[in-house]
Amino acid sequence: MTSSDHSFSAAPVLALDLGASRIRAAVVLPDGSIAARAEGVTRSSDGPQAVVADMIGLLRAVRAAAPTEVVAGLRGIGVCAPGPLDAASGRLIDTPNLGPAFRDIPITAPIAAALGLPAVLERDTVVALLGELGFGAARDARDAVYITVSTGVGGAVLAAGRLLAGADGLAGEIGHLTVDLDGPMCGCGGRGHLEAITSGSGLARAAADLVATGLAPGLAAMATLAGRSLSARDLADAEAAGDPDAAALLGRARRAFAAAMVGVVDVFNPEVVVVGGSLAHGQGERLLGPARDAVAREAFRVQATRVRLVPARLGDDVGLVGALGLVGRRAAGDWAGN
Repeated sequence: MTSSDHSFSAAPVLALDLGASRIRAAVVLPDGSIAARAEGVTRSSDGPQAVVADMIGLLRAVRAAAPTEVVAGLRGIGVCAPGPLDAASGRLIDTPNLGPAFRDIPITAPIAAALGLPAVLERDTVVALLGELGFGAARDARDAVYITVSTGVGGAVLAAGRLLAGADGLAGEIGHLTVDLDGPMCGCGGRGHLEAITSGSGLARAAADLVATGLAPGLAAMATLAGRSLSARDLADAEAAGDPDAAALLGRARRAFAAAMVGVVDVFNPEVVVVGGSLAHGQGERLLGPARDAVAREAFRVQATRVRLVPARLGDDVGLVGALGLVGRRAAGDWAGN
């Protein structure tokens, strides 16, 4: 796979994907292939210094494992992490998935100093959009939206070929669109947000609340047998087995997602909406099909006719491959953090 977009690095880059449970590093070639990779556990309980040290260690490991001629051509380091973060200064601002200690933590400065290469940091959803734009389902689009449906719901927007940053570099929080004025509380403190209803964490909370009422005997029995609270994956298994309460929760999640997609299509007028994340992957057309139907039925005719609503293609590697776009756009001056 190759990208013809000038804003993607024409030289190999180091890539690092910082997640709540694992850290992944790679050497990524200009055609989107991976020359070397490594991963480790995110030791967030040991604090920010330990995590930054592990990030540096993994980057050094993949650089050492790559062919000599590839290492000689490395242009920079692209790092993605969950937000909120400050891309311009290369710092994590307040990243709840990593814990309360991860506030105002420098990331790019220590990594650049240790590796001797310029480093750039961006939100994981933005880097995923860049990956899909260069090598996946949004390839060569000028107007695109990327949405991840997983533990949470996040997003990023490309408008006229440029990343939509917003006044503070935080645009794209699609998971916090309100889809139900009387809906459940979201982890951010708002009510009825898409993330509160459709995400893995939101579904798990809804299942726990329903079990606590005593009105969902099938789910209660399942939780007792498992010896723990139910996850979104458990709900999907229960729905497949015919449980009506699981079907009701997941049906509501799919309707909320569909409603949000109508708004996204009307507001951003994208060529393509790419949907990734583990929950979206597991649901497949059960999630995307109703959303396409809702867009065709409810969105403005011009926007609905143009847009494609498609699954992401790059899977787990999207945060690594997207580093090519991140480093390339930084070098070209076409990046939200410039």
